[in-house]
Amino acid sequence: MNKTNSVRRFWEEFCRENAEVNLDEPYQVWFFDNNRESSKKLVELVLRGKKRATASLVAGNESDAEDGGTVGVYSVVTDFDGNPQCVILTTEISRMPFTEVDAQFAYDEGEGDQTLEDWRRGHRRFFTECCRELNVVFDESMLVDCKRFQLLFPKL
Repeated sequence: MNKTNSVRRFWEEFCRENAEVNLDEPYQVWFFDNNRESSKKLVELVLRGKKRATASLVAGNESDAEDGGTVGVYSVVTDFDGNPQCVILTTEISRMPFTEVDAQFAYDEGEGDQTLEDWRRGHRRFFTECCRELNVVFDESMLVDCKRFQLLFPKL
């Protein structure tokens, strides 16, 4: 996603409030999910402090350079339309098959009822859709990047 003027201004404001972060520090720009409604709901969960993790298929990440997944890298998360909403820092990435994602990660992702069963149901649906776009068939043995992050701006 492009670093629009509004994204750059948002980044500059974050840097002014966080003097330890250099304005020239690299950062990514991306949004959650693949549709406006879901993207909005997910970023709202981040802003409320409920969502502290996200998951993506490794197969999809290979085609997306700004997948929100490099440990120690900042991200300006936008809404679906590119309006900046928050700055996060990716703190951990664990790569594992879909079937090995655990209940704690499902809880930290903050979606639905935060159970592993709900996480699997929702992500099975989402990853199946992502795979269609990649012209592959979703398989539960596929690798998933389980990313944890810290909300830095705006502060809770």
